[in-house]
Amino acid sequence: MRERFSTELKTAMKAGDKRRVDTIRMILAALKDKDIEARVAGKSVADEDVLAILQKMVKSRTESQEIYAKAGRADLATQEGEEIAIIQGFLPTPLSETEVEAAITAAITETGAASIKDMGKVVGALKAKYAGRMDFGKASALVKGKLGA
Repeated sequence: MRERFSTELKTAMKAGDKRRVDTIRMILAALKDKDIEARVAGKSVADEDVLAILQKMVKSRTESQEIYAKAGRADLATQEGEEIAIIQGFLPTPLSETEVEAAITAAITETGAASIKDMGKVVGALKAKYAGRMDFGKASALVKGKLGA
């Protein structure tokens, strides 16, 4: 993924796409921060961590976009929207609602989950298989519903 960021940055610089250049630099800065944090802890940054960073950036910008829109700052809301689109271009395609339902059902079957006490196992299995492809906040609620909470 890091190579893709570098390649995209070079392409955007050559094309003179300032918004894209700034956004990719922001991503690279966040990755560098995560690398430093991981190095101190004696770990390495995996692709799942990179996906989590990107998802966090999208969520943050979505919240900012809503705030700017409510405050009547259409220019800043538009800027946030453009950054969201660029960041989402690096994320894998999210699962549809039916695919999420099927994945949850499969994870419950795989883990042998029978009650709400097994929710952690199910969500853990989903995170291992579908990192970056589903909203685990919503998935957790669906798992809870299926396990009879």
